[in-house]
Amino acid sequence: MTVVERMRVLRVPSPLVRPFVTAVRRTDHLDVVLVEVTDADGRRGYGEAATSWRVTGESPESVTAAVAGPLADAVLGRSTDDPGLADALATAVWGNAAARSAVACAVADLAAQDRDVPLAQTLAVQGTAPTRIRTDMTLSVATPAALAATAAEYAAAGFRCLKIKASREHDTVAGLRAIRAAVGADITLRVDANQAWDVESAIRIIRAAEDAGLGLELVEQPVAAPDLDALAAVTAAVDTPIMADESVRTARDVQDVAARGAAGLVNIKLAKTGGLTEALAAVHAARSAGLGVVLGCMMESHVGVAAAAHLAAAIAPDVVHDLDAASWLRRSPVTGGLTADGEWLTLAPAAGLGITGIAADAEVLLDCSRTGALV
Repeated sequence: MTVVERMRVLRVPSPLVRPFVTAVRRTDHLDVVLVEVTDADGRRGYGEAATSWRVTGESPESVTAAVAGPLADAVLGRSTDDPGLADALATAVWGNAAARSAVACAVADLAAQDRDVPLAQTLAVQGTAPTRIRTDMTLSVATPAALAATAAEYAAAGFRCLKIKASREHDTVAGLRAIRAAVGADITLRVDANQAWDVESAIRIIRAAEDAGLGLELVEQPVAAPDLDALAAVTAAVDTPIMADESVRTARDVQDVAARGAAGLVNIKLAKTGGLTEALAAVHAARSAGLGVVLGCMMESHVGVAAAAHLAAAIAPDVVHDLDAASWLRRSPVTGGLTADGEWLTLAPAAGLGITGIAADAEVLLDCSRTGALV
């Protein structure tokens, strides 16, 4: 048994290798926000809070405030194996899913270290999990010529599955044609519209891609997240599988999507579910309903991606997941942990997440212990 004695919130500025552009935002850097929990023996567990006002509705400041108050109250002084800890985190604060996920993952990392096993082994149904998984690679919104050039670059780097971001401003089918001409028929193509289209536009574009023989594996979140009727209408009208992303945060959301016939797959992300416990519940709900499952991430660093990758290795090791965010950073904010090499994500052969240190330029936003706030 190990008890959480101290918690810190850290921020590490991390530039991206190229601008990340979707239908809802553009960014060329990432403020990596980490939660660190420490036990009496000095072991440290880590989790990451994805922050974006337009995507997660959270910021470094809001994460710090949530951890400093209700989340620290729920965790400090408790055993990482306390069966009531997950419920305590889930009910400590409304919303703030990324902050809750960061704390929950940090605690899970510390608990796995106490058991001296990788985090994936604590999540696997059979108690075993592979040490590496595959991911797709995202292509930002761009012109057809730019998409083709980037796609060829990633295909040459070994990625066999590419996810193309779509928007209202660009001709998606023209972009897909250019990509397919550049990379050939053997590369798997996915499209992520990030809610960019209405029903009529989604059906028209997807059918055009089908008629052109572009061979899409799936189209992700073509319409607005709250409108499951619209999502179901698209699903019913096209042959290409539709995946729900922004429409799904909890296991109940997965059940609603299944009940409405709104999608054939779901993209489950820790920053949406609030942590591993609800993510596992969402996976179970999807499988019970016959829906496919892909593990995804926000624009996160090696820490957040590592937690998701451990979950992916435990529950769906043969799926090509959507966990490419670490490859977008110029450097990792930590040492140890996940290694990204082309489409392969390799988990550290160590207990927990295998993180051994933090970048020297990490800024401490909060430092608190069982005896009170230090910073």
